[in-house]
Amino acid sequence: MRSVRAFLALALVALFASTMTTPAQAGHTTPVGTVTSLGTPLSDVLLLGGTVAPGPNGKTVIWNASSGSPAYLNAIDPATGDSLLSVALPGADGAYAVAAAPDGTIYAGTYNNGHLYRLRPGATAAEDLGQPLPTETFILRITVDEQGNVYGGTAPHGKVFRYDHQTGAVRDYGTIKAGQGYVRSIDYWKGKIYAGSEPDAYFSEVDVATGTVTEIPPPPGLGDPSNQVVYDLNIRDGRMYVRVSTALPGPMYVWDIASRTWVDTIPNEHGLDISPIGADGALYMIQASELTKYDPATKTLTGTGLTFTGRIQNARSIGYADLNLPDYPGTSVVGTLWRGEEFRYNPQTGKSEIFQTKVRREPIEILSVAGDQDHIYAGGFLNGGVSVVDPATGKAQFNRFAQVESLLAGSDGTVYVGAYPEARVYSYRPAQPWSSPEYSPGPPGTPDNPKQLLDLRPDIFQTRARALTEVDGKLAVGTVPDGDRLGGALVIYDLKTGATEKYRNVVQDESVFGLTSRYGIVYGGTSIAGGLPTTPPTRDAGTVFAWDVTGKKKLWETVPVPGAATVSSVTFGPDGLLWGVAGKTVFALSPGNGKLKRSFTLGTTTSSGDIVATSEAVYVSIDLNKIYRIAPGAKSVPTLFVAHAHRRLGVRGDHQLLMTSGSELFRIDISR
Repeated sequence: MRSVRAFLALALVALFASTMTTPAQAGHTTPVGTVTSLGTPLSDVLLLGGTVAPGPNGKTVIWNASSGSPAYLNAIDPATGDSLLSVALPGADGAYAVAAAPDGTIYAGTYNNGHLYRLRPGATAAEDLGQPLPTETFILRITVDEQGNVYGGTAPHGKVFRYDHQTGAVRDYGTIKAGQGYVRSIDYWKGKIYAGSEPDAYFSEVDVATGTVTEIPPPPGLGDPSNQVVYDLNIRDGRMYVRVSTALPGPMYVWDIASRTWVDTIPNEHGLDISPIGADGALYMIQASELTKYDPATKTLTGTGLTFTGRIQNARSIGYADLNLPDYPGTSVVGTLWRGEEFRYNPQTGKSEIFQTKVRREPIEILSVAGDQDHIYAGGFLNGGVSVVDPATGKAQFNRFAQVESLLAGSDGTVYVGAYPEARVYSYRPAQPWSSPEYSPGPPGTPDNPKQLLDLRPDIFQTRARALTEVDGKLAVGTVPDGDRLGGALVIYDLKTGATEKYRNVVQDESVFGLTSRYGIVYGGTSIAGGLPTTPPTRDAGTVFAWDVTGKKKLWETVPVPGAATVSSVTFGPDGLLWGVAGKTVFALSPGNGKLKRSFTLGTTTSSGDIVATSEAVYVSIDLNKIYRIAPGAKSVPTLFVAHAHRRLGVRGDHQLLMTSGSELFRIDISR
């Protein structure tokens, strides 16, 4: 849930302070960087929040929010999959929260800007109602009462609010559970709000009139609530259905509101939503990879025969619609999946299908980039995906995949992919057909490519494979922990044998953000950050460390920039020094003992940048809008090389840098 965008007008001015300030070298030709756009290599559909409700044609449609810049609110015809209406949500990147009011008004609560939007019946543009709570940048779920008032759960302070649909007045109910920064799920029933929390699984009942919060006891079998998430919560006919899991399946517990007791547990429920109660008193959900009918009276589950495949199998919206199709008489169950597919099932005929809707693809922000002799590789944020890009033309082959935290072009032509969540690591061979059984399978019988090498969630509780480097036939992985935890890991994976060494807290209570290696030693940059933005750190500065792979021990650890929270990237320069960047400061260390050799303060912000090197110079990202060049030599100083807003910086060979800005990919040709 983190996104960085900066688009600034820049002056070619270089102001910097140095621990070793010396004049620039004279008599040398200054290299020139030529910036060329290679377009937007990643685009796809990502549907988050949704509901089934009346649409612009007066008939029942499927509403979904699609992520992008900006996000869009879409009305989908459940009979054809056509997009009947698509309206922008300016300023929002996406919406987990979509709900319909009794009068047909559609509301969307968004993330990164924390705004509430409204689309009235018949309107073709959404109204931006602003940020209900100034402290909250994420509206995670919303619900609507009988009068049309909207209630939302938020982050990063775990609040609940009410928006009065008539007056626009906002009531702040405050943080619902102390220490819980996310109200992940929420629903309304007869004057009460029911809310579920993150990072720990707590259940709360809020009286909307008085604001009184009553904690609901945990369900039997939940165990320790720590680092468990109440991901979904739906009220259906006086019962609260709550799923404690992630985007993957988990147990759904059923709470009877009147008797105040837990009455059932449904295993392997996928979420994100369940259908309303139907005419026969039952409801539908995706359970154990199948659309399943659940009878609350008998607590029985009945499969429909409609099955789902892939890693993510949850409903982004689910409800009922009259399709008026030959195989779908009367009322059918309809819904959408995360990549824009629609599923539908008719209880009378048993007919079911899954097909791609016509919701348009949106460009995906690039989160990671790497290059080899033949290609550039771009990995996507949130929507995910891996694109293989022609460095000359920008022509891209897009492949659906997870969010890609890191990419490494290996020495033998293999590309290593670090994924979120679960800190999974894969090996991908570009010369062979792509086939990901989790996200985008090839024809039957096609070998897995990418092939999963590691899953670091189960035993060492990691979620982001943030950094990768090769070292003596092994792959080193740097990670960020899962949930409300501190303590990333350094993982050494033998590429021939598969033997794995896992060192959590290689730097105590810090995550590993950057890696490089030389002569059998892995060097890392770390951050005080934990698994969530709300996880409080115990340390005040990022470090650099050296790890002896053969000796299996840490050689040294140092704080190169006191007070800087993150050393985001490290590399070896042509001068043999270990270079790194911590916010606005670039520095060089002795690889033997970590002693500080050079340091330059170049920026004005603490934004984390990348540092890369060719055989001729070091290039460093500062303030996410400037790239400086540092030539070898004790008297050399940084010179401004390129002024351009960007997020990531990579390198391809000795004469080309790679740069990303939002969804756009650039190459920077280095010439004299």
